[in-house]
Order: sequence, then structure tokens, then C-alpha cells
Amino acid sequence: MGTAQNAEIRQPVLEIQGLTHSLGARELFTDLSLTLRAGESVAVTGPSGSGKSTLLSCVLGLIRPTAGSVKVKGTEIVGLRPGRLAALRAQAVGMVFQFGELLPELSPLDNVMLAALLARTNSHGARDRAQELLDDLGVPQAETSDELSGGERQRAAVARALINEPALLLADEPTGALDTETRDRTAELLFGLPRRHACGLLVVTHDPGIAARADRTLRLEAGMLKAIPSGASA
Repeated sequence: MGTAQNAEIRQPVLEIQGLTHSLGARELFTDLSLTLRAGESVAVTGPSGSGKSTLLSCVLGLIRPTAGSVKVKGTEIVGLRPGRLAALRAQAVGMVFQFGELLPELSPLDNVMLAALLARTNSHGARDRAQELLDDLGVPQAETSDELSGGERQRAAVARALINEPALLLADEPTGALDTETRDRTAELLFGLPRRHACGLLVVTHDPGIAARADRTLRLEAGMLKAIPSGASA
């Protein structure tokens, strides 16, 4: 890989500075900061109620923080107009949920294509790319997504998240609904994505075994993100 490509991979895709957010009288975040670069994976752990999912919502622009800055691929999203925010999410951010959140009546191919069409991607190109991603991730053809196993649905969800070639990939408890064997295969797939697709991966998880696969592991507690040394329990 050339010097220019290496420099591109190291570019920040997510920059959070001074993030502060309150829920009523409770301050959930206090001057929280995080930088995630292309080609890198970060896992965030922490107790229930610590604000992990709220952090993802701030990154998606679904929640406006009390104070601070959130930049996705260099664009400040706090205060961004709804239309521009929706376009940025569609083009630069991919999301993998705990239960896949596929439309059960649609085929895996149609589920993946839909994300591209909503981002106004050329329909012919979307079909080809969707099928390529599904084949690459080992998702079988099916008339409806209901016919897939749990692991297959999650891999289809990963394909859907990748269809628009996002700079930033977010995953909220992506293995929480899977059995141990399927969990490990899915985690191996997820954490291999940043280098394969030159994106940044931010994973929220309760599972220390999953978190340990990330390049960096952070614990969210008492409103702060603290680095967890390699090999330490999350």
C-alpha cells in the first residue's frame, strides 16, 4: 500500500470533543472526547445505563448533546440541518443493530439494496454491489429474510451497513442475540472490516470477549471514557 493510501486510512472519521449531555438532573457525559480513524476499531463497554447507546445516538445526530462537538468525516453534525444530516448518515455512516433489524418480508438482497436506494445510489449498481457483499459475507439466497438463521441475518445486516461504502461503521451490541459459535464468527467478520473496507468501526458491547478484539477498548463510566489496557477485563 502506498504512502497516499496509508495517509487516507489514518484520517479521522469520527471526532468527538468536549461532549456533555444531561438527562434531567443527571449528567450522562462530562467533557467526553474520542477520535476514531479509518482502518481502526474501538469498542466501548460499561455498565447498563452508563450511556453507551446514547453515545451512538449522539454520533448519529439523533440526540443533540448539551455541549460539545461531533464530527463525522470532518463534518460537524451538532446543529446540522435535518436534510443534510440525513444525507450524511446515508452516505458516510453504516449501522449494525443487535437484532439485525431487517425487513422480514423482503429478501436479503432487497434489504441491502434498499439502503442504497434510500441514499439515491444507482439502482443497477446497487443490485450488483449488494449481491457481491452478500456473497462475500456468505449470506445464502432466500425469498425472505425470515428464512435466514440469526447469524445469516446479522451478516446481511453487515452487508446493508456496508452498501454505501461508509467511512464510519457503528455497531450496537451486534453479537448480543447470537449463540457462542455464531457470535465468534460474527465478531471476527466485524473486526476485520476496518482494514478491508478502510472504514472506522465503533462497537458498543457488554461482552468483554468481543471488546477485546478491538484495536482499542474504552470503558464508559461516570460520564468519562477510560482506556482499558490490553489483556485487562472490560
